[in-house]
Amino acid sequence: MGRVYIIGTGPGDEELLTVKAVETLKKCTAVLYDRLVSNNILNYVSDKCKIYYCGKEPGSHYKTQEEINESLVKLAKKGHVVGRIKGGDPYVFGRGGEEVLALKENSIDYEVIPGITSPIAVLNYAGIPITHRGIAQSFHVVTGMSSKGLNINFEALSKETGTLVFMMGFAKLEFIKENLVKNGKDINTPAAVIMRGTCSKQKKVVGTLKNICEKVKESQIKSPCIIVIGDVVKLNEKLNWYEEKPLFGKNICITRSKSQSTNLKANLKELGAEVTPFYSIDIKSTENNLDLYRDKLNSYDHIIFTSTNSVNIFFDYLKKNKYDVRQIKAKISCVGKATSNALNDRGIYSFAIAREFTGENLFEVLKDDIKEDEKIMLPLSSLSKENLYNNLKSVCKNVDRVFIYDTVCGSVKDTRPFEEVDIIFFTSPSTVKNMIEIVGIEKIREKECIAIGPITNDALKEVGIKARVCKKHSEEGFLNEIIDFAKL
Repeated sequence: MGRVYIIGTGPGDEELLTVKAVETLKKCTAVLYDRLVSNNILNYVSDKCKIYYCGKEPGSHYKTQEEINESLVKLAKKGHVVGRIKGGDPYVFGRGGEEVLALKENSIDYEVIPGITSPIAVLNYAGIPITHRGIAQSFHVVTGMSSKGLNINFEALSKETGTLVFMMGFAKLEFIKENLVKNGKDINTPAAVIMRGTCSKQKKVVGTLKNICEKVKESQIKSPCIIVIGDVVKLNEKLNWYEEKPLFGKNICITRSKSQSTNLKANLKELGAEVTPFYSIDIKSTENNLDLYRDKLNSYDHIIFTSTNSVNIFFDYLKKNKYDVRQIKAKISCVGKATSNALNDRGIYSFAIAREFTGENLFEVLKDDIKEDEKIMLPLSSLSKENLYNNLKSVCKNVDRVFIYDTVCGSVKDTRPFEEVDIIFFTSPSTVKNMIEIVGIEKIREKECIAIGPITNDALKEVGIKARVCKKHSEEGFLNEIIDFAKL
């Protein structure tokens, strides 16, 4: 018998996931999710985890609640560690209680993991505190949707001086407004409707009960939305921290391997972007190819690295084989600042660094320092272009090119998040090729494309995709220019 985790995953921004939710997702062998779950949550499950989409589209449910309950029981009985991931908190209008009761009836072991609930988080990201001293000392969260019709005590709610929050009530906005006013709520009470809060597509409409319905129609916003009514809405401009970030409103797809994406993702999030990682490349180590060269590592005059992957795989190999790095006497050079930083992390500082993110530029920097009878090692990817190797061979007889990793196409569990993307950042010809394979060339052409450098741009040109090119061919260059790119 397996076990089921009912997991609250927050309102949209994946960084609002709890540590416990992340650790639980990693050990799940089967996961059920629906449309209100953040786009990137599935990136936290293991590659072997089975994924099941429950649907839950408005008016068109792929699975009924009863069918979802049955699926949870069935998967647990098969021995799976099941994650039922739900937007927000499972017990705040999330029907988590119904799922737990079904598990109890079948003697299935379970645990409920709370999530940050949207009435708190979405209002925060919209600049609206749900309570505020001297303005609102209480709040009331009400569902605006029910399968059996709304059963709301509008007479009591209209007399409350605290904040009123209606979840899933977008289609009932006119009904909610009319009933509050009819029961005595001041028509000039501030009101706001927030669409897709905490995400890059967040949109906010602010008004009063008198005009909020008309303003919403003019704005053309749509579900999912949260309705908030009360004087705290007046604070939305003064406390509007999220929407003022320079990349607010932009969803940026990064295409590197997972290990290479961490810092870039964090920096883009700090600038206000929503980041959709499509790990289009995966790194498969072939470090055993170094076995033939291990005994002569101390004889090389130069070792040249062309990527962070080559640095990490090479030095991890030395560590695993208990090779004392002090035996290496070679000058160590590299392409790009990121590769240089990876070397710095190993306590090594480069003899030469390419000013541009190309092997050709590194050769230009190095060629006057290389003698014909010297020995050079070039540990790199099996897919690396031959330009650097050929250039080195033209001035030096002894160049050992060692393929220490393969770059293969990554796997993406759910391509639907790509629909939300505004900008794609390509970092190599491999990312171009693999993204076409994963999502299709026509979908890529619909987006704004940015290439890290001319080689990547050439790969895009070959398939007829126009792109902007970073002036400085590096991750740092992209980060320096992305705000200007996003304004165009």
